[in-house]
Amino acid sequence: MSAQSDVAGGVPVVTEKAAAKQSVATRLAAAAGGGLLRVFLIVVGLFWLVPTVGLLLASLRTPEDTAASGWWNVITEPSKITFDSYSTLLDNSQITDSLWNTVLITVPTTLLVVVVGSLAGYAFAWMEFPGRDWWFLGVVGLLVVPVQVALLPIARLFGDLGIFGSMVGVVLFHTGFGLPFAVFLLRNFFAEIPRELLEAARLDGAGELRLFFRVVMPLGGPAIASLGIFQFLWVWNDMLVALIFADAGSQPITVALQTQVRQFGNNVDVLAPGAFISMVIPLAVFFAFQRQFVTGVMAGAVK
Repeated sequence: MSAQSDVAGGVPVVTEKAAAKQSVATRLAAAAGGGLLRVFLIVVGLFWLVPTVGLLLASLRTPEDTAASGWWNVITEPSKITFDSYSTLLDNSQITDSLWNTVLITVPTTLLVVVVGSLAGYAFAWMEFPGRDWWFLGVVGLLVVPVQVALLPIARLFGDLGIFGSMVGVVLFHTGFGLPFAVFLLRNFFAEIPRELLEAARLDGAGELRLFFRVVMPLGGPAIASLGIFQFLWVWNDMLVALIFADAGSQPITVALQTQVRQFGNNVDVLAPGAFISMVIPLAVFFAFQRQFVTGVMAGAVK
């Protein structure tokens, strides 16, 4: 006997016979979509936070306590919490200088990628020039070029230019490899802007730059924020490029921590707080802009 449905107010209502024919898997999936799914996601989130919490508690212990027992003992002995490790970290000029170097590398790189990528994405989306589609295909092709392929040629080029081992070289390298993805992402997002809106602005006398800054940039805010977060995290957590192109005076925090491990190995009073600070800053940036990030990702998915 086939399942039947009643119509109430123009909306079909599934009868009990139709509901009874639902498979066991369908009913389990419907049940899991409620409270069980939320509990599972909470448990996964708590497990994901365990390394972060463990690193924080380890940074609040003395080296002797860390060598004697695990970080979880702080939970039962909170009186042993101390901020001496952070005082030691602030007295370590190598770590503090490298943290400042990381900021000087990450912020200019992110700004350059966002600004140049936005202008190029707008040009590829709405400006007519010879070979536009072929140039865009070339940009897309650069997405598959691995970083390792360009290390030696660009190192030789930077050596000839006299910027090898400086922060300028690190910034330029990250900017060059970040632009293809930025142009690809923003071009596709800008192309979804209604043409009528841009034509109306042109009829009002707006030039290309004014049109870009007054119309396109506000509408592309979520995508630009998403790109900025991605680029910030990539550059902040990078170590391969910094190991090759940065010298001792321009090395970021990732290289400084790796050097501390290699040279000493047992200086937990510097490594633990340094590692936590290097991790918590990008997390703070992500959570500060998470609304724009989610909006940009969802807008790109819908479009």
